[in-house]
Amino acid sequence: MQHSESIIYVIFLIFGGTAILSTLALMTRQSLLVAYIALGALLGPWGLKLVKNSAIIKQTGDIGIIFLLFLLGLHLQPQNLLHSLRKMSWITLASSLIFFLMGYLVGHFFHYTLSENVIIGIVTMFSSTIIGLKLLPTTILHHQHTGELMISILLLQDIIAIAALLILQGISDRAFSFQDIGLIVTAFPLLLILGYLFERFILNKLLQRFDQIHEFIFIVSIAWCLSLAQLSHVMGLTEEIGAFIAGVVLASNPISLYVAENLKPLRDFFLVIFFFTIGASFNFDYLPEVIWPAILLASIVLLFKPIIFGWLLRQSGERKKISWEIGVRLGQMSEFSLLVIYLGLQANIVGLRATYVVQAAMILTFIVSSYWVTLRYPTPLAPYDKLRRD
Repeated sequence: MQHSESIIYVIFLIFGGTAILSTLALMTRQSLLVAYIALGALLGPWGLKLVKNSAIIKQTGDIGIIFLLFLLGLHLQPQNLLHSLRKMSWITLASSLIFFLMGYLVGHFFHYTLSENVIIGIVTMFSSTIIGLKLLPTTILHHQHTGELMISILLLQDIIAIAALLILQGISDRAFSFQDIGLIVTAFPLLLILGYLFERFILNKLLQRFDQIHEFIFIVSIAWCLSLAQLSHVMGLTEEIGAFIAGVVLASNPISLYVAENLKPLRDFFLVIFFFTIGASFNFDYLPEVIWPAILLASIVLLFKPIIFGWLLRQSGERKKISWEIGVRLGQMSEFSLLVIYLGLQANIVGLRATYVVQAAMILTFIVSSYWVTLRYPTPLAPYDKLRRD
């Protein structure tokens, strides 16, 4: 087997390269997230070609996002869902509509098809839950108002994103029919109910009985994530949706915070892989064709998301300083954007050019937003001691 076909070789390159680039990033006070993306672009098929197997890259990225979505779901306790819906629903819906129109108009300006404009509008609606939580200190997440508002908005956006994924999942089937949509729409609540019942009557009892054995909790948590991911796939949904539901269902268990805390090293492991694959999967041959639409789309997202979120939050009675900070922290595109655009490509309703426009714009917003947050606000990845908070 050639090195480029070995997943062990790929992981070696990812973490060996990350260790070097992370050291350089910290010494030059750069963002670590940017280093991860840059490494993927450097080593990938359109860089040094050390990682040439696109299937390995995709599989590695898929595994990464499955575990990341599971860990994100652990922070979204169902008991807080109704409170979040009541408090932040109008802000999330209003901002999502505005962002959709902005993305749609960018696509229209560059003469993409109607379906491509709609997909570009959809992917512009969401902010990154991964970046939002990764760059938010634990103290803010658990004890301050800023974290509560961010989690509420991101949770509602995730629900909208899941709905979009469900629709695209049905359209992506070549033998698509209204009956297929019915099956897919039915599969989601069925999976949620099955997951809840299993957690309530079996998983919860196991975790309570052996809660002192940390290794057991670790193994069961991983098995739970992968089991619902596989069940979701069998039911016609994506593995990512199943992993996310596994996290949300387990979040109702009192042990969820302990699980999330102890899986942080695993989260960081897959975070590196996820951002590496973003850089490695971008086809730089398309860059001349997509650079200007991507720059315009990214610029609009980076400029207007903080302004719109800040204004809407001030209208709800929040202080100007908090409103602006939340807007900045949510001022990028989302990892869900990747899933939406890939399903759109699979459904033949977007072309490769539109796909790479979205991917390039997402990378640009990730990079600029990461710098903006780490240089301006408290974060675990801040380059300056006065801003570094765990």
